[in-house]
Amino acid sequence: MAVKTNDMKGKPKVVVIAGPTASGKTSLSVQLALALNGEIINADSMQVYRGMDIGTAKPTPQEQKGIPHYLIDVVNPNEEFNASIYRSLALPLVTDIVSRGKICFVVGGTGLYIKILLGGVFQCQPADPKLRRSLALECETLGSPGMHERLERLDPESAEKIHPNDRVRIIRALEIINLTKRRPSDLHRDHGFKDTTLDTLKFCLKTDRELLYHRIDQRSAAMVEAGLARETKNLLKKGYSPALKPMNSIGYRHMIRYLNGDWSLADTIRKLQRDTRKYAKRQLTWFRADPEYIWVAPENFDLLSKKIREFLAEIP
Repeated sequence: MAVKTNDMKGKPKVVVIAGPTASGKTSLSVQLALALNGEIINADSMQVYRGMDIGTAKPTPQEQKGIPHYLIDVVNPNEEFNASIYRSLALPLVTDIVSRGKICFVVGGTGLYIKILLGGVFQCQPADPKLRRSLALECETLGSPGMHERLERLDPESAEKIHPNDRVRIIRALEIINLTKRRPSDLHRDHGFKDTTLDTLKFCLKTDRELLYHRIDQRSAAMVEAGLARETKNLLKKGYSPALKPMNSIGYRHMIRYLNGDWSLADTIRKLQRDTRKYAKRQLTWFRADPEYIWVAPENFDLLSKKIREFLAEIP
C-alpha cells in the first residue's frame, strides 16, 4: 500500500538507508521503495561515475526493479565531483520526489555525502595554490601513506576517516591545518552540520561482522569473475589516468596492479578482499559517530516499514 509523504508545508521528509559495503542496502531499499511508493537517490561516491559499474557494485536495471534511481552515471571519471556538487544536485531531486507524493530514499555508504546533504556544506578557507603545489610535491616524495601518517599525528580523528591512499583528501586536510592553524575535525565539530532544510529518518544496516566480511570476500571474488579487469582495462584504453581519484579507488587500483603484472590474480583478489574489509570498518566507524542513526538488521523489513510509516505520519 502506498504511503503519502508530507504535504510540503514543512520540511521535505527523507529516509536514509546507510551502511557498509555489502550490507544489503540496494536490495532492501528497492524492497522498501516498491512497498511504500518511493524513489531512490544514490549516496555512493563511486556510483556517480560512468563506465565504473562492476567495481562499484552499481545496481543493474534488473536489481532496480523499475524504481527510479538518481545520481548514478552522472560524470566521467576525469570530471570533478565532490560532496558539495552532490548536495547541489541532490537537494532539487529531494524536492521534486516529495512534491510528486513519493517517498525519498537516500541510499548509500558514503557518509560524507549523506552528512553534507542533510547538514549543509562546511565552508573553509579557499585553496591556496602555492601551498597545495608544495604539499603535492611532498606527496610525490613521501607517498600518500607517508602524508597520511603526518595527518594522523596532527589530527587523528580526521586521519581515521580518510584512506591512506586518498591523496586529494589528505592534501586538503593538511592544507586546512596550515591555513587555519586548526584541526579539520575541530572545524567540522564547530560547524555542526545543522544547516538543513530536510526532515530525516536515518537507518544504518547492522550485520554480524563475520557475516559481513564473508559477504565482502564473496562479492570481491564475484567482481573479478564478472570482468573487473576488463572494465578497468577499458577505462585505461579510454585515456583515464591511473592517477585519477576514481581510478585509485578500491577495485580499480587493484586491477591496475594486476594488469601491470605487479600482482598475480590470486594476490589481487586477496588484497581486494582485505582492503574492502578495512573500508567497511571505516564506514562503520563513521556511522557509529552519528547518534541519529537507528541501527537495524537488513532482514527486519517489517520494523523498518513501520518506523518509516510512523515518521511520515508525524505532523511537521
